[in-house]
Amino acid sequence: MLWQGVPGYNNSIMEDKRENRKVLVDADACPVTNIIIRTAKKYGVRVILFFDTSHIFDDDYAEVVVTGKGRDAADFVLVNNAKQGDIVVTHDYGLAAMACSKGAKAIHPNGFIYTEETLDRLLFERHLSAKVRRAGGRTSGPRRRAQADNERFEKAFARLLMEH
Repeated sequence: MLWQGVPGYNNSIMEDKRENRKVLVDADACPVTNIIIRTAKKYGVRVILFFDTSHIFDDDYAEVVVTGKGRDAADFVLVNNAKQGDIVVTHDYGLAAMACSKGAKAIHPNGFIYTEETLDRLLFERHLSAKVRRAGGRTSGPRRRAQADNERFEKAFARLLMEH
């Protein structure tokens, strides 16, 4: 969006922000990596994929960052590289919360965009599920991924790319 004629607004600043914006992907077990790369390339947005050492990935468009194999190592490197205006793709609610606190937008591979309200609820549900498991109970896992999930993600991701 250009704000021509508005006193004190510099359109070149907005263009610079768009050029510096990037997509950061928690790429360990990410089912939409190819969709992310294809869509971001169409919009000319830089993509950085974060993996731990147990994964190998090569792409001509995306930058690949390999981190140590420690628990959440890729998550911490990713969030340390996130800034306001970036888009973070992750299924990890905790990582999404940290990214949003830095002013980034976060989207789940199923296509829903994290908000403060949804993150509060999701983190609380994760806490309750962990308590049940620690007490010896069982909780259900994620449902099987469907083509509709990919389509929903691609539409929501493209909308995020167009918004910024």
